[in-house]
Amino acid sequence: MTTSLRIATFNILHGRSLSDGEVHLRRFGRAVAGLDADILAMQEVDRDQPRSTSADLTSVAAEAAGAPYHRFAATLHGEPGVWSAATGEAQPGVAEYGIAIVSRHPVIRWRRLALPALPIRWPLMLKDRPPILVKDEPRAALAAMIDVPGGPLTVVSTHLTFLPGWNAVQIRRLWWACRHLPRPLVVAGDLNLRGRIPARLTGWRPLAEAPTYPLEEPVHQIDHILGSGPVHAVGPGGAVHTGTSDHRALVAEVSCGGAA
Repeated sequence: MTTSLRIATFNILHGRSLSDGEVHLRRFGRAVAGLDADILAMQEVDRDQPRSTSADLTSVAAEAAGAPYHRFAATLHGEPGVWSAATGEAQPGVAEYGIAIVSRHPVIRWRRLALPALPIRWPLMLKDRPPILVKDEPRAALAAMIDVPGGPLTVVSTHLTFLPGWNAVQIRRLWWACRHLPRPLVVAGDLNLRGRIPARLTGWRPLAEAPTYPLEEPVHQIDHILGSGPVHAVGPGGAVHTGTSDHRALVAEVSCGGAA
């Protein structure tokens, strides 16, 4: 049995619009609703942050999408500029930042996947300027086994580093962490790797291909929706300018079931 689903990934830039540099929850909600995604993976998600009106942006997105099942996974605690790594269970009333999944279909179970932290400062090449050494923020992935019509589907949301070379290490580690997760599997997120590089490094199949960055005149696809096992694109997919964030959202229409 097969079923058709609309899956999207969206780096939301904590709900901020480049048009005015502000966060408006209604505008953010309209952006999410306009994607009409059955399952949405999000990155750069705030919870209890003053810069985003101290809102729980995962809950805002879930309500806008009509998705009663959702989970946020913090990668950092604290406000920007005073970040600390997120460890253990989330503490109430503490500002956080991370990744999320919202789903219209029931989630059977959730799982957090660890990604390697970069213990040292890493050289970052800049155009027309000397390279600088930067320290990356912690990274993680959130997996959900979702009960879609036709059987379970595993969806993973992640946000990999922007540091060249280390993002390739992280996606290979993510591939290893996902090797025993049930198929069909969809990995969605801001991978900070261009074009078909993620597919070549993992063997996962692109389910949607379109440039997603920068927002107004995108020339690079760094946001991806990749499949493993019996999940296939049933259309070309595409990038959506939502009026929010500095990325376009990426949307895929997929069919689950049948031959892998």
